[in-house]
Amino acid sequence: MTAENIDRAFRQHPAFEKTDDSEYETTTTPFEGVVTAEDDESASDGRDYRVVVRTPVLDAVVEGETVAEVVETGWFETLELRLSDAHTVVETDAASPPEIEREGDEVVVTVEFERADPERAAEDAKAVVDYVEGTWVQGIIPGYDYRDPAASLMERATQNYDEDDSGGHGDSPSGGPPL
Repeated sequence: MTAENIDRAFRQHPAFEKTDDSEYETTTTPFEGVVTAEDDESASDGRDYRVVVRTPVLDAVVEGETVAEVVETGWFETLELRLSDAHTVVETDAASPPEIEREGDEVVVTVEFERADPERAAEDAKAVVDYVEGTWVQGIIPGYDYRDPAASLMERATQNYDEDDSGGHGDSPSGGPPL
């Protein structure tokens, strides 16, 4: 595997844009998601990849009020627990559990993995970013007014739900759960 193959795989992936010699940023989320491909001669499965996703803390997206520290701390601890298995979306055994840190107004999630196939590595990196975004959105606490990116993510989720809801559920003639 060469650096050119990795570069081609990430440049051709619709979710990434090259930002540096070995860095690629996601373009499909409002959160900063950066993938770095690194040479590592000790890597047993090809190349090392590092995915770093930065999300805002709850208080950074609440409009018009300050979130109490006890709520913010509880929210972060819950997010941390939910993200502890983010590495499991990577389809390789050579993935490390994530590092999850609170840095000022951001939560920084880092997942590292090894992958021989650069096209699969791009898919794995995208899966990590999507997992972090989805988990973050699930942690939004009702009762606050939100600004972006929370407001637009919640609106998108509502639109997707409305589009998927056709009034019936599955193959059940009653419109309820399938029998």
